[in-house]
Amino acid sequence: MAKTPKYKRVLLKISGEALMGEADYGLDPGAVERIAADVRQVHEMGVQACLVIGGGNIFRGLNAAATGMDRPTADYMGMLATVINSLAMQSALEKLGVTTRVQSAIPMATVAEPYIRRRAVRHMEKGRVVIFGAGTGNPFFTTDTAAALRASEMGCDALLKGTKVDGVYDADPVEVKDAKRYDRLNYLEVLTKDLGVMDHAAISLARENDIPILVFSIYEAGAFAEILGGSGRYTIIDHED
Repeated sequence: MAKTPKYKRVLLKISGEALMGEADYGLDPGAVERIAADVRQVHEMGVQACLVIGGGNIFRGLNAAATGMDRPTADYMGMLATVINSLAMQSALEKLGVTTRVQSAIPMATVAEPYIRRRAVRHMEKGRVVIFGAGTGNPFFTTDTAAALRASEMGCDALLKGTKVDGVYDADPVEVKDAKRYDRLNYLEVLTKDLGVMDHAAISLARENDIPILVFSIYEAGAFAEILGGSGRYTIIDHED
């Protein structure tokens, strides 16, 4: 592993499902602890890190809206689920000795700081991991968009999207055996081919702010640190050649 990290400040986006482990819903302590250990590994490299975690393991706003629930209400419920996941990750990180702050886009002072950009930047400069909960604080926006927004606001050098697979494919590799894997893509290719890596708003935000997106498997222990050390397996999405 390279001594000097490839990036100095990064945002890690993971889905709520990554925290389920083998369960059908909720939180698996083992999965949470494994991901926290990966984040600690990156923290020990001297990388300033922040996280956005989805809430799909607890509640999916789109699914609820599809069954007749009011979409804004469903989305707010999903945002609260992300705060639950953020607190779980904070607990796991602090058990590993990593000082962590949770900032919520929906004010809830009893359990988390309100989202304040300058304060979040200062936390990272002081070596703290910051977890951004409650998405953007607005309905109709996904946690992918929240991740791209926070990465832009924090001045991150890269956005890492932890998924079930080791990069971007033209089809689901679990279902399609000969799915094509991409090593590198540009933002426009992702949008025009509708590859489904992140939603279009997130890709567009990253493109406008020149933030490369690295897609890798969060289920591979140590992969997060490997990538920041200059190795590992991932797909990078950046500007056109």
